[in-house]
Amino acid sequence: MPLTAIPCLLMRGGTSKGPFFRADDLPADVATRDQVLLAALGSPDKRQIDGLGGAHPLTSKVGIVSRGTQPGIDLDFLFAQLQPDKDTVDTTPNCGNMLAAVVPFAIETGMVTAQGDTSTYRVLTLNTGMACDITVQTPDGHVEYEGDARIDGSPGSSAPITINFLDTAGSVCPGLLPTGQVRDTVTVEADGLAPFTLDVTCIDNGMPLVIFNARDLGRTGYESVAELNADTELKAKIEALRLAIAPRMGLGDVSQKPYPKMTLIAPPQAGGTLTTRSFIPHVCHDAIGVLAAVTVGTACVLKGSVCDGVAQVPDGAVKKVSVEHPTGEFSVELETDPVGPQTVTRAALLRTARLLMRGEAMVPASVWKGKQA
Repeated sequence: MPLTAIPCLLMRGGTSKGPFFRADDLPADVATRDQVLLAALGSPDKRQIDGLGGAHPLTSKVGIVSRGTQPGIDLDFLFAQLQPDKDTVDTTPNCGNMLAAVVPFAIETGMVTAQGDTSTYRVLTLNTGMACDITVQTPDGHVEYEGDARIDGSPGSSAPITINFLDTAGSVCPGLLPTGQVRDTVTVEADGLAPFTLDVTCIDNGMPLVIFNARDLGRTGYESVAELNADTELKAKIEALRLAIAPRMGLGDVSQKPYPKMTLIAPPQAGGTLTTRSFIPHVCHDAIGVLAAVTVGTACVLKGSVCDGVAQVPDGAVKKVSVEHPTGEFSVELETDPVGPQTVTRAALLRTARLLMRGEAMVPASVWKGKQA
């Protein structure tokens, strides 16, 4: 039986990578679509040897794009997170890194056209209903990928892509502070662990996070990714905390879900605002996710959060927050309401993207026979 060919572009978005598809080129039935995506990436298999996946959660991602269906929205974006060794396709969370490649993909495929030297389109992330304005460089009517913008976690430099988030509070949770508090004290009891108590900030400004001070769990927050991934005691405590706090955040049982993400913080080491170590949620991230950085940055400017007294935050209504991570830093520009400084009115950041390959993803016809005439 012949293979089914599905048009796609392989793209890097920020510090993530994966195939992008037009929604019209995939099955309309969700269950069949998910089987197609698993086959395309080669999951479940830790090496993803029989697919396009890169054997890591950051390279086991998929973007699905269509023209906007709501007034004022140019493009709809559905993000799908796959795992190398699992048969899951999760379209619940956002991914700000893959989001950076949406407008380049749409221009490359003719879904939208270049507007001039720069092109700005409004994108709705269907996962959470979050909208943003994305600006890309388009001299001569084509996407410019080369430039001087650098982001930690991706080698070299590229043309800048600006993402201005319009409304990120409560992307998955009921609100910005889903427990109703800027700081919660949690006592965790779990099998095989001695009970422990620590202060946390539960927050969702684009990504549900549980933030806590590394020193409260006997760590510095400056450990390497390898050290933290090998720290079985710490990982057990973090997972127990995640399972215990999620219901308070309105997330219910998250034992099979990739959120909330868990973020250790410490004072800055390299002139930034604060240092982070992000678990996504069971593996320590080599960097930090885009929307996780936005959410951490938001916690930094909220009085009384666990970041208060740890983070070094600049003065003024517009604040550039530099979130340090294991491979560099991530800068987020936050604007607070001068009347109500506990309210963040704007979050913007800089990303890059690149088209890596264009062609067709081949999947077994036994999975899907393709669009029928």
